[in-house]
Amino acid sequence: MKAIGADKPFTLDEGNQFYEMDIKTPKPQQRELLVRLTAISVNPVDTKIRQSSINESPRILGYDAVGIVEDLGEDVKQFKIGDEVYYSGSPSYQGSNQTYQLVDERLVALKPSNISDTAAASLPLTGLTASETLFDVFNISKNPEENKGKSLLIINGAGGVGSIATQIAKYYGLHVITTASRDETYNWSKSLGADIVLNHKNNLTDEFKKYEISEVDYIFCTFDTDLYYEKMIELVKPRGKIATIVAFNHKQDLNLLKPKSITFTHEYMYSRPLNQTEDMAIHGTYLKDITDKVESGDYQPTANEVLKGLTADNIFEAHRKMENHRMIGKLVISI
Repeated sequence: MKAIGADKPFTLDEGNQFYEMDIKTPKPQQRELLVRLTAISVNPVDTKIRQSSINESPRILGYDAVGIVEDLGEDVKQFKIGDEVYYSGSPSYQGSNQTYQLVDERLVALKPSNISDTAAASLPLTGLTASETLFDVFNISKNPEENKGKSLLIINGAGGVGSIATQIAKYYGLHVITTASRDETYNWSKSLGADIVLNHKNNLTDEFKKYEISEVDYIFCTFDTDLYYEKMIELVKPRGKIATIVAFNHKQDLNLLKPKSITFTHEYMYSRPLNQTEDMAIHGTYLKDITDKVESGDYQPTANEVLKGLTADNIFEAHRKMENHRMIGKLVISI
């Protein structure tokens, strides 16, 4: 089978170090599925891992995947050969930049039947990240009526995570405020259901005043936590909750959280599969919920650009686009 990998960490200015290889197709064990991949997507996390140290060479990157179940481990209960599935997998396995991949069935769901494989590939990692943040970190209710009157600020609303988080939060009754700065990102965020879109090139305090917003219940940061750390503390309500998916690059003063008794969380969607938690099957549950909402027309996929073909050049080009920080929605590769 074909895979795209690299033997060492590298930056883009070193040139394309990805290469195509032929490797043996693995055999699923226990609760594993062997999936023949039809579409994948590339996420900012891929670019960060590309530059990190390698434990096993070659390293095959990639998380989001859509494909067809080709073989089953002996303990698989939920799927059968021929099922069309999607998932975001686990760092415990080699990634989805290959034509076949192993994945634990607890992390998988049937893909939405009413959209293409490339559209479906835009949803797993970002959808799981948004679902964990909203339901596990912020503890919003599954009953939309109980969330009425509560507000959420999403920093970088037009990115991959922000695009699906907007839709989930809106469906479940939150008042959704996002940030964007270009006409195209403003319009994209509004089209996904944002009630208010602030210009993040301006001071967000001034933007809050402009739209007569006082403080918000929740803040979800998907871009540069260091830049927004103190501003988020200012804008969240007392006893409010802040979550980020972007690691600090500098030391920050956690004591600043104390006067308002703010809960601050680093959300990492892979903590469950990496630690083999007892509830890791919630990934499959969250993905099933996303499937249901896509099939009912309540959510829309967030793919905004598709590259055709699993090649070293396409993987490199996708990483280049990610590092430009100008992507709207998700970038998908059709296999």
